[in-house]
Amino acid sequence: MSILQYFEEKKSGTLPEIYREMNQSQMEERIREIKQILGDKLFIPGHHYQKDEVIQFADATGDSLQLAQLCAANGKAEHIVFCGVHFMAETADILTDDGQYVYLPDMRAGCSMADMADIYQTDRAWDALTELFDLTIVPLTYVNSTAAIKAFVGRNGGATVTSSNAHAMVEWAFTQKERILFLPDQHLGRNTAFDLGIPLEQMAVWDPIQNRLEYEGSLEDVKVILWKGHCSVHENFTVQNIIHVREEYPDMRVIVHPECTREVVELSDDNGSTKYIIDAIENAEPGSQWAIGTEMNLVNRLIQNHPDKKIISLNPSMCPCLTMNRIDLPHLLWSLESIVAGEPVNRITVDKDTADAAIAALDRMLARA
Repeated sequence: MSILQYFEEKKSGTLPEIYREMNQSQMEERIREIKQILGDKLFIPGHHYQKDEVIQFADATGDSLQLAQLCAANGKAEHIVFCGVHFMAETADILTDDGQYVYLPDMRAGCSMADMADIYQTDRAWDALTELFDLTIVPLTYVNSTAAIKAFVGRNGGATVTSSNAHAMVEWAFTQKERILFLPDQHLGRNTAFDLGIPLEQMAVWDPIQNRLEYEGSLEDVKVILWKGHCSVHENFTVQNIIHVREEYPDMRVIVHPECTREVVELSDDNGSTKYIIDAIENAEPGSQWAIGTEMNLVNRLIQNHPDKKIISLNPSMCPCLTMNRIDLPHLLWSLESIVAGEPVNRITVDKDTADAAIAALDRMLARA
């Protein structure tokens, strides 16, 4: 490849061919060299769902908000190469200082759930819902959402939630208004509200594609309005998967993420956030048996880390999260070498107005942490 071709590809945002020609050991060696060169000026957060080939170079692993908070707390790092997906890098940029720069190794690493609620659909929905319910609604958004959605929620008196604190945040929301709008994951919203004693009959669904409310009954009875979005990974765990596990492994406990459907959560032995699942497995008795309903990279890592327990995926046909898997060694190395060269690629920036409004939503949550 000529130098001209290299910079043309770099300019276009396409991974230069040179990185496709390198073998794994060459890339790993170069990444180690760059980490030494940049030292404390570099911070690489890695989400739990990342590939092992990438996680080995992470300075910290965790869920999306935890990693963003670690980025904000790391005042020494000038360059943050976020191994996750786009909304996570946005949150890191929102919470870090102006002198810190956030990069996403591959801009194609998005989140299908976050993409199911864009700001235009949300503004349109808010107009329709406030016409139906007046000013009786407070919006909540899962942190798995775009900066624009977080900002919308912040401007309208709402807050962000995580799968760990969703119960506390929904309880808080009901001290603010009579109803909540929960974006963008209907399953986390439904499971959380149900756990808090709200019957399914008092939950409506907003369809952003059809731009209409799905509900049968009196509107006065509606307490929760669920955005019609979902995680493409967790929605693929089924009731039949649980039935199969019960038949094949009668002593096996089933633990799932609350992004799974209501039916799956109801039939499971336990459910909780990614951290909750990791802690449950780590604290489980040797010899215990587990079927886990969450992303396959994490399940495989738990299997490797806990050989004293029998662990399987609740759905053995499950694939890893496709967008998370966009981040690989070639893209990570490209991102790091571009920083060393003084021509960084794929920087993530959130404008000040959006960031300020999003911080309001995040702060309302963190105040109750």
